[in-house]
Amino acid sequence: QVQLVESGGGLVQAGGSLRLSCAASGRTFSSYAMGWFRQAPGKEREFVATISQSGGSTYFVDSVRGRFTISRDNTKNTVYLQMNSLKPEDTAVYYCAAGSTVGALRRKQVNYWGQGTQVTVSS
Repeated sequence: QVQLVESGGGLVQAGGSLRLSCAASGRTFSSYAMGWFRQAPGKEREFVATISQSGGSTYFVDSVRGRFTISRDNTKNTVYLQMNSLKPEDTAVYYCAAGSTVGALRRKQVNYWGQGTQVTVSS
């Protein structure tokens, strides 16, 4: 069992930055690929980014590539999402997720979800 707790969300102006963190419980954090998803009001939850167990591979949805980075610290059981040049369309609840592989996460095959953290970008 893995529990995921996100933090770092908030209100920011367009063009600003936020860094989300996701702290995982348990001793098996490094065995999971980790990812971030988001869900805007009235829309389906969508994949945003994922990182492999070692941190050597990362993938992003086209709409955030070049603006967001994902990283992990396996010594701290934490994954991060650095969000720069934020746009109003980035407004959503952001969810941390753990899965077996980066490919599985990209297919929304998630083993564990966090509870979500709200990100609001004002224009």
